[in-house]
Amino acid sequence: MTFKLERVLDATGRKLLRALQENARLSYSELGRQVGLSAPAAAERVRRLEEAELIIGYHAEVDPAAMGYGVLAFIRLTTSTDKYPRVLELAQRLSEIRECHHVTGGEAFIMKVLATSIPHLESIIAQLSIFGATSTSIVLSSPVRKYSLEAADS
Repeated sequence: MTFKLERVLDATGRKLLRALQENARLSYSELGRQVGLSAPAAAERVRRLEEAELIIGYHAEVDPAAMGYGVLAFIRLTTSTDKYPRVLELAQRLSEIRECHHVTGGEAFIMKVLATSIPHLESIIAQLSIFGATSTSIVLSSPVRKYSLEAADS
């Protein structure tokens, strides 16, 4: 870790990150109470965590099934490098593609996809298939899901 990062990510910074990952809607007053700071000091420390890009956003977690997306799948795509820009453009455009990872191994990309039904998933696969071979795994359940992240030991 750099010196600047060490100053922001001290024990108090780690406590702040832990508390905000658990509940990003905490008031600065409550956040400060939990980590032993005044509300203005907590606000300043959070601002520094944001400036250091340790906090990169605040989001509401939405249940995909409640929003009509009952199918979660991972699609692996094998394609040539000259097609990467068009694959990425499609991945950006399709809201059903929630994540797109460029990976090593046989495939070029692994994408996390939400669909309303199997026919809907099939239509997404068809759009990706024009770029190369696809392989799809439909998620049956997600027994382990982690949202909070501790800083790595240096």
